[in-house]
Amino acid sequence: MSDSKDNDAQNEDEKLAAEWEEAMQESGDKEEGNVEDEWAAAMAEAESLGDSSEDDDIQSAPLENFSGGAVPQATPGLGTGGTTPDLDVILDIPVTISMEVGNTSIPIRNLLQLNQGSVIELDRLAGEPLDVLVNGTLIAHGEVVMVNEKFGIRLTDVVSPTERIRRLGS
Repeated sequence: MSDSKDNDAQNEDEKLAAEWEEAMQESGDKEEGNVEDEWAAAMAEAESLGDSSEDDDIQSAPLENFSGGAVPQATPGLGTGGTTPDLDVILDIPVTISMEVGNTSIPIRNLLQLNQGSVIELDRLAGEPLDVLVNGTLIAHGEVVMVNEKFGIRLTDVVSPTERIRRLGS
């Protein structure tokens, strides 16, 4: 009995394989002919569209002139006529000032080994001016001073506004 079941299963598999082979041959023949026909049809359609594009009503949109004649309207917080800003509006905005003695890069392994008394070598020489940063932007250089038993910094060189703007872009 097991031989007849095996033969039936083998016959079924052979029939299925024959059907698949026949279907693949039919689709393969169609694909080869259809691909060439489809490409030819697509090329002909593209050529016909290319010729008719001259007849289309395609026009460019007019550009607005933003510089001509319009008077800016006054905005709350701005000076008269809205042309000059009222600096009083921004004078009370807090900013963060920091002094950078120097910096360095160390691996995490060395960072985890730091303890009290460890020394970290920085990229600056002793006596070099400190960087004064406002919200991370360099605005000046200075030196450390003691004022009433507190540290302070005396500005020795202030970066010009044009140089600050140039550094922002880079």
